[in-house]
Amino acid sequence: MLKYRLISAFVLIPVVIAALFLLPPVGFAIVTLVVCMLAAWEWGQFSGFTSRSQRVWLAVLCGLMLALMLFMLPEYHHNIHQPLIAGSLWLSLGWWLAALLLVLFYPGSASLWRHSKVLRLIFGLFTIVPFFWGMLALRTWHYDDNPYSGALWLLYVMILVWGADSGAYMFGKLFGKHKLAPKVSPGKTWQGFIGGLFTAAIISWGYGEWANLEVAPTTLLVCSIIAALASVLGDLTESMFKREAGIKDSGNLIPGHGGILDRIDSLTAAVPVFACLFLLVFGTI
Repeated sequence: MLKYRLISAFVLIPVVIAALFLLPPVGFAIVTLVVCMLAAWEWGQFSGFTSRSQRVWLAVLCGLMLALMLFMLPEYHHNIHQPLIAGSLWLSLGWWLAALLLVLFYPGSASLWRHSKVLRLIFGLFTIVPFFWGMLALRTWHYDDNPYSGALWLLYVMILVWGADSGAYMFGKLFGKHKLAPKVSPGKTWQGFIGGLFTAAIISWGYGEWANLEVAPTTLLVCSIIAALASVLGDLTESMFKREAGIKDSGNLIPGHGGILDRIDSLTAAVPVFACLFLLVFGTI
C-alpha cells in the first residue's frame, strides 16, 4: 500500500504544480470542473445513490451546473466581487460553521439528515461549489498584472494544508493521548490537532519571508490558521459522511490513496475559507 501511495504522490504532485502554473485560466477552470465532477460522483455514495448510472448523472449534472455558472459571468470575470463568486465564498463560511455543529454533535446530529437524500445532496453542493469558485478566485488573483500571482497563493494553501496534516500526524504519533473526535475519526488526537496548527503557523511565517509578500504578516497568519482549522473540519466531515454510508474510502481512483474526496476533503474546506477571508474579509485585492 505504501508503495502505491508513494508512486501516486510522485505522479500527482508534478501534475498539480504543472496545472497551477502552466494552464491558462480557462484550462485551469476545466480541470477543476472535472475534479469537481469526480467529487460529485463519489459524493453520490454519501447521498445514498448506489447505482452507477445515478452517480454518473449526478456527476454530469454537477458539471453542467458549474459550466452554466461560468457562462453566466461577464466576459471579464477576474473580479472577486462578482455576486456569483463572492456569494459562493460567503456560503462556504456558513456551511462549514454548520458542518462544525454536525460533527460536534454526531451521531445525534445525523438524525437530522440520515434519511434525507435531498439534504445530503445539498451538503454536497455546499462543499463542491464553493471549492470550485475558491480555486478559480485564488488562481485568477491579479492575473492581469502577474499570471503567476494566484498560482503562488493557491500553491501556498495546498502546502499549508498538506503541511498541517503532516504536522498533525507526526505530533499525534509522538504525543497523541486524547482523542479529538472519537465518534467521527478515532485516529485524530488533540495533540495532533495542536501540532498541525503549530505547523501551519510556521509555514505561514516561512512563506511570508520567502515570497516577500505585500500582505501584513498578521493577516496571513489569521487566514492561515483559520484555513488550517477548516481543513481539519473538512476531513472530519467527510469521515462523518463515510461512517454513515458504511464505507472506508470515497472511491478507488487514486491507487493507495482512495478516492478524489479522500485527497481533497481538507482542501474543499480550506480553499474557499482562505479565499473568502483573504480576498473578501481582509480585502487583500
